[in-house]
Amino acid sequence: MSISTAAELAGMQKAAEAVAITLKEMTQYVRPGITTKQLDEYGATILANLGAKSAPYLAYGFPGCTCISVDNEFCHGVPSARRILKEGDLINIDVSAELDGFWADNGGSFVIGDDLYQHHKLVNASKEILAKTIANIKGGVRIADIGHLMETEAKKRGYKVIKNLGGHGVGRGLHEQPDELLNYRNKFDRRRFRKNTVVAIETFISTTSNYAETTADGWTMVGDKGGYMAQHEHTILITDGAPVILTEMNGIYN
Repeated sequence: MSISTAAELAGMQKAAEAVAITLKEMTQYVRPGITTKQLDEYGATILANLGAKSAPYLAYGFPGCTCISVDNEFCHGVPSARRILKEGDLINIDVSAELDGFWADNGGSFVIGDDLYQHHKLVNASKEILAKTIANIKGGVRIADIGHLMETEAKKRGYKVIKNLGGHGVGRGLHEQPDELLNYRNKFDRRRFRKNTVVAIETFISTTSNYAETTADGWTMVGDKGGYMAQHEHTILITDGAPVILTEMNGIYN
């Protein structure tokens, strides 16, 4: 959406704060032995206490409040009472919500407990790439150039990007224009970021795969060539200078 009034900015800030708080609290709640359903229910309670509603449920009928993906699951993982979290698991939590007509989105990947399987390098690469990407976004910058930056930074670190997932506009709905804010340069994309618009910028950094495929449950996505993926996401307001990171309090860079 495009922010044109103080009331719209305040509304976006409130929605972004709700998802950021929820993601941070869920990240701190995670421990070996709980199920992804328990984790999701914890997040649902936080959102409800803040007056927010699950965006994926509202928009798509997703069978859960938040998306929780573990190990080889790349994104859109369905919370389950059968999925018990373990030490060393690579987990991604994606929290998006609606609050008083405004929508915000954020997410982050991290390792549960000790890094038994050496996932930290991938996680840190994703964080660093998101931070550098956001630092280079302002009004007038080509969307394709930001995608090129993301892929270049991934390759420098020995990783790939997922080419059929991307960031998106957000604000009055979960997915708005500009859509397909990809992690690589689409030479046919002539669009530019516009001042005062709100977008969700996210990384999709992979060890092996370049594409994500939907599994039999109709939601969860995995890599076409296997491997692991890390994702980090902020909702930002674009300006003439440094963007305003509306979900900054989620602490995903920590």
